[in-house]
Amino acid sequence: MMMGMKVILFGATGMIGQGVLRESLLAADVDEVLVVTRTPTGVHHPKLRELTHDDFTDYEGVDFGGYDACFFCLGVSSVGLSEAAYTRITYDFTLAAARRMATQHPGMVFVYVSGAGTSTDGRQMWARVKGRTEVDVAALDLQAYAFRPGFIRPEHGARSRVRLYRVIYAAFSPISALLVRFAPGIATSTTQLARAMLMVARTRPEHRVWTSREIAAASDV
Repeated sequence: MMMGMKVILFGATGMIGQGVLRESLLAADVDEVLVVTRTPTGVHHPKLRELTHDDFTDYEGVDFGGYDACFFCLGVSSVGLSEAAYTRITYDFTLAAARRMATQHPGMVFVYVSGAGTSTDGRQMWARVKGRTEVDVAALDLQAYAFRPGFIRPEHGARSRVRLYRVIYAAFSPISALLVRFAPGIATSTTQLARAMLMVARTRPEHRVWTSREIAAASDV
């Protein structure tokens, strides 16, 4: 097991990122978590560093060297967005960070949160954009992994920033708990996602694309 990991986290104020931040700070073998954010997390912890950054397409002057892994949880729903707007956030933001890291620290672990159904030739716009993002990140000089969860159950206070989603998660909470337990191919949790990311950062497995079922299994390792 790798000891004394230093990890970078994008999207720490979102639902998935909140779960990843919590588990990273709890992990005994994580020494430092650098959160790259536009908005302060409000979390205070001796392991936590926050870098306030406004332009997620430009990292000139930002030093990502010396970190072992990046957990890229930044993303938005495609609902109501044009393809250009969705591509800017999903593809451009991800590739800008990944390219900078590949240049400064070749071979570092980069975990990209994608989604079930992602495909470069998918019928839905979001699936194609995420598929292209996966492919282009994988082509960089990084240990790149794509996580493709299905339904995600928020745990330990993690909350979506979208009010409608918060209502849906609350309404389906009892059902989603059963799905996470008995149907891991359909549903996972923020805790399982975070623990699986940490496992990947520690062990650097050869398997690069992770489904919901695989994420659940990896979270127990």
